[in-house]
Amino acid sequence: MADPQAIREISERHVRLLSSRPERGRLSCTTRARLAGGLRCEIEEDGWRFAADMPAKVGGDGSAPTPGVLGRGALAGCLTIGIAAWAARLDIPLDDVEVEVQADFDARGELGMGDVRPGYQEVRYVVSIDSPAPRYEIDRLLALVERHSPYLDIFARPVALRRTVRINGKEA
Repeated sequence: MADPQAIREISERHVRLLSSRPERGRLSCTTRARLAGGLRCEIEEDGWRFAADMPAKVGGDGSAPTPGVLGRGALAGCLTIGIAAWAARLDIPLDDVEVEVQADFDARGELGMGDVRPGYQEVRYVVSIDSPAPRYEIDRLLALVERHSPYLDIFARPVALRRTVRINGKEA
């Protein structure tokens, strides 16, 4: 497990590298999900394998977390990791960090009922930090995390989407 000093050194090394070679910061990732029966799908990226499913009450088997759980988990995890990483960079001691993500939605939207959006109506997150640092340092830390969090950015603003379709192995 990396300690705060090691995390700070790694972050500083990346900042130096990307300052001198910005093109090294432009990355692309690919994740694949394949239907595995019913509503369950197997998801894979870079050797990581996990699954998503829906609860039985909506047609799944409840054999894995829902995509919504995974998405909210991505936001909570990104914020938690961001807090730890920025705290290490700023030399702010942390004893414990927890982020709770709460989301409101109307299930009618996913089912195409009426004029109801299928996504979240509101997302809230509660940050719990145990630290001997003064409040102004925690506020500075959280401001930096919120400014630089990839998943907070994804949740907060529209991102361009482009679809390509392959039918029977051929682009259509």
